[in-house]
Amino acid sequence: MENKAKRITFVASECQPFFASGGLGDVVGSLPKRIVKQSKGEYKISVILPLYSLKMNPKYFNKLVYVGQTTVQLSWRNQYCGIYKYTEDGVTYYFIDNEYYFKRTNFYGYFDDGERFAYFCKAAIEVMIYLNEIPDILHTHDWQAGLVPVYLRTLFYHDERFKNLKSVFTIHNIEYQGKYSSDDDIIEDVFGVSVNDAHLFEYKGCINIMKGAMEASNIVSTVSPTYAEEILTAEYAHGLEHEVARVKEEGKLIGILNGIDKDFYNPAKDNSLFVKYNKVEHKTENKLELQKMLALPVDEKIPMIGMVTRLVHHKGVEYIKQIFNDLMQENIQLVILGTGDSYYEGYFKDMESKNHHKVRAIISYNQDLSRKIYGSSDFFLMPSRSEPCGLSQMIASRYGTIPVVRETGGLKDSIHNFVGKKGNGYTFSGDNAFDLLNVIKKAVNDFHNKEVHLDHIMKVIKTDFGWSASAKSYINMYKKFD
Repeated sequence: MENKAKRITFVASECQPFFASGGLGDVVGSLPKRIVKQSKGEYKISVILPLYSLKMNPKYFNKLVYVGQTTVQLSWRNQYCGIYKYTEDGVTYYFIDNEYYFKRTNFYGYFDDGERFAYFCKAAIEVMIYLNEIPDILHTHDWQAGLVPVYLRTLFYHDERFKNLKSVFTIHNIEYQGKYSSDDDIIEDVFGVSVNDAHLFEYKGCINIMKGAMEASNIVSTVSPTYAEEILTAEYAHGLEHEVARVKEEGKLIGILNGIDKDFYNPAKDNSLFVKYNKVEHKTENKLELQKMLALPVDEKIPMIGMVTRLVHHKGVEYIKQIFNDLMQENIQLVILGTGDSYYEGYFKDMESKNHHKVRAIISYNQDLSRKIYGSSDFFLMPSRSEPCGLSQMIASRYGTIPVVRETGGLKDSIHNFVGKKGNGYTFSGDNAFDLLNVIKKAVNDFHNKEVHLDHIMKVIKTDFGWSASAKSYINMYKKFD
């Protein structure tokens, strides 16, 4: 008799190709379908998401199928919950519709985010019940989905339907924890949990949703082995180091390096590029076109350094600021795309105006242009102070653009310095801007040696950052529950 497929339900606040603001969306969009494919029917996967109607790609929005509706009780509130469905590549996606909470111009950053995502977490459980699809394994992602395991441990503790359920919580970025004041009103009135259960997510005088998720889940994973070690320290854990240490002591902590969807990021099929390519020489055509588009000197012999990033401190932009004048002594072009702190946005725009023949700072979130930068640049710069996993270095590699990175988190696990016949990028390890300057100078110097540079490009292109190895690690993690 054939074994019945185990059911895994992912719960997350974003997911490619529907809507995404960063790496979380990429992972939730790629990992489930890879696990389905790789496990050959061993797992059946569904994904529960909010329906951000204003943010969703219309191509998919128009294909959603209405399933039904239910009511979600959150403390004294009884809220509507519409359920829509979409299926692709063997994965079923369920979208929770509530315009009051989710019909907004942004994903996050609202005064009522605590209530919005408490509703989402409670609704995710109600959807499982409504559909009669109780999973064997629940896999929640980041603090926005962190109340799901907390609710299962509290409000649904005696519900027989969930008694065999095992749960995984993945930390994509520990900096964002869902922290609120520990007042009874928030616990009972907003989250709908008894104050008697507040100990689950109380931490250092606050209500901390991520801490609650870590406490209530059977396994806590994070997105690279190095990051799993780093978040044991105060420098990286943003106050949660004691909880991470406790989780590790219990044998619940695991680090798995993410991958990328090689079909989604494929220079041979990417319509955003000026010229699609699978040969290095065609990559140069993209560079010349981007130079034209950005009104930079059109010259393939000038090395182009690209950055697609959030302009915030932990992305290492301060390092670039510290060495900027020295960097401008080099014959290079620097193309920066991103948004972030107004201070850094202003700084790089100012640097562009003062170095107009060398620098372009595009203060925007623009996926089309980001693809052009990945496909056109000679080098891709990621000097991050911290980087849980990082996908940009993997995407850049897929496009034959050589990463220049600081050795932290997933950058350390994925990019190794060119030494002899080994390596797939340029790296530096210290907390020192001049280490970054030296490594950029080395890259620029190698660029002018055609043989060396071409050899480096080939090493980078051959690095496989697809999901195959990562999915295997996730499958092995799920098997711990067998």
